[in-house]
Amino acid sequence: MAGHSKWANIKHKKARADASRGKIWTRLIKELQVAAKTGGGDASANPRLRLAIDKAKASNMPNDNINRAVARGAGAGEGEDYEEIRYEGYGLGGAAIIIDCMTDNRTRTVADVRHALSKHGGNLGTDGSVAFMFAHVGQFLFSPDVSEDTIMEVALEAGAQDVITDDEGVTEVLCDPIDFETVKAAFEAAQLIPEEADITMRAENSVDLDGEHAINMQKILDKLEDLDDVQEVYTNAVMDVE
Repeated sequence: MAGHSKWANIKHKKARADASRGKIWTRLIKELQVAAKTGGGDASANPRLRLAIDKAKASNMPNDNINRAVARGAGAGEGEDYEEIRYEGYGLGGAAIIIDCMTDNRTRTVADVRHALSKHGGNLGTDGSVAFMFAHVGQFLFSPDVSEDTIMEVALEAGAQDVITDDEGVTEVLCDPIDFETVKAAFEAAQLIPEEADITMRAENSVDLDGEHAINMQKILDKLEDLDDVQEVYTNAVMDVE
């Protein structure tokens, strides 16, 4: 999420995931249940569920846990009735934040999100106040040691929209969310393994923060990510995570 570069971002996210695997699994179970509930329990016919299963397996969740969550979502057994809610707000320096939640108590969730934002200088916005600053895309990030030319050849042939390599050599591939599975399969066939592969909200432009603004913005993001009802947090803030 935060970071002075895409590579720092990747390492930061992996470190947080390793430090809080239990919380990651809880979020993945929610996503598995909701994906199965909204699109059915057959992963071959439900792209959202396929992606959720891939994420769960990448986080080393046991197959039994995955299967139980899918079964509950598809109606085989009792499960919580989660509601999906998106909140939009601002951090420091006008930086935009999108917070995707799954909750069984909307009142609790909005209070927790508002508190996390305001504690370090942010505030909750209205629907649509910052969403226009982001694009809904399929995104793949490759480490600098993977050939940019090979990535580009496979990506564009599979229908990707853009291939971008930054100053550190991290290659980013963007595609329409509808084409995510096709592009992902093409990379797998070519034995190209991305560090990250997801359907995400990608900031169209960034806001650079430093000093106290950067420190407090990171506190806001960490506080939001630690909330039980929060699934994903997106921002256009760029800062040093060290």
